[in-house]
Amino acid sequence: MKKLINDARNLVPEALRGFGKAHRDLVAVHENPTYVTRARPKLLEASGKVALVSGGGSGHEPLHAGFVGYGMLDAACPGQVFTSPTPDQISAAAVAVDDGGGVLFIVKNYAGDVMNFEMAAEELAHRSATVLVQDDVAVESSTYSASRRGVAGTLVVEKILGAAAEAGADLAACAALGERVARACATMGVALTSCTVPAAGKPTFELGENEMELGVGIHGEPGRRRVPTAPADVVVEELLTVIAHDLEPAKGEPLLLVVNGMGGTPLLELYLMYDAAARRLEADGLTIARSLVGNYVTSLEMAGCSLTLARLDDEAIHLWDAPVHTPALRWGS
Repeated sequence: MKKLINDARNLVPEALRGFGKAHRDLVAVHENPTYVTRARPKLLEASGKVALVSGGGSGHEPLHAGFVGYGMLDAACPGQVFTSPTPDQISAAAVAVDDGGGVLFIVKNYAGDVMNFEMAAEELAHRSATVLVQDDVAVESSTYSASRRGVAGTLVVEKILGAAAEAGADLAACAALGERVARACATMGVALTSCTVPAAGKPTFELGENEMELGVGIHGEPGRRRVPTAPADVVVEELLTVIAHDLEPAKGEPLLLVVNGMGGTPLLELYLMYDAAARRLEADGLTIARSLVGNYVTSLEMAGCSLTLARLDDEAIHLWDAPVHTPALRWGS
């Protein structure tokens, strides 16, 4: 195992300290328990803004801490690598950022995440609601989850809800919007290599030189099937066929297309995948209204990518376009 680390046991705290120092104008990293908030403190008088709190295992950066900032999250709770944050982390983060409007938890559908966020919500004296993201259409259940996993659609939910919360939507409205956006997302990925969890010291799974895993999970969970490597156009055809069958987008309906790298694939290849996906969608008469390409929901150094389609309406387009200023996502004034 070759990694730029000191000791696997200290990887997450050391990385978080570096993250906090690098982005001290945007975020603050808190310890004991560990969570990340926006750099500004809470207002002296409650603003009434809904506070968005998310989190999950480390190793998926920039998700979630990289999306803390104006227009997205108020706080993120990073667990150890591929391990859910604990209820005390989540509770402390929620208390720290609630400005009187209540707390909305955005949770990926993994057993540990769901259980720990539920426990935190039950212990919390503040008003709260939860949006569960389960956009992975590859499999209905896997090693880490019962029913669909939450993957790259999570950033779509966080961006749109972040804009809604900044605009003053209340807790009930944000929760309802989040459920609608989460249901409008469908994702499927492919892996060309495994990743190596530092504490394990060996690859999570083995792939032959001429094999790839279709429908892989972001923790290296098995996908739909293992197949011979194929050209990008063939891979895109496989992924989009499953995604479109599930999402059933209508011709002329505006869509968001996200090509998300798993951590070990260069942008050159991600943009090639975008071209292949755009050609396929356009040939089917479908309309790409918005796009995002890059490494946003990763799996350490895994080579591969995922494709996400999200159905948009006028409200969702407006909120997607709204300004955002976080370490990992920035646009608008």
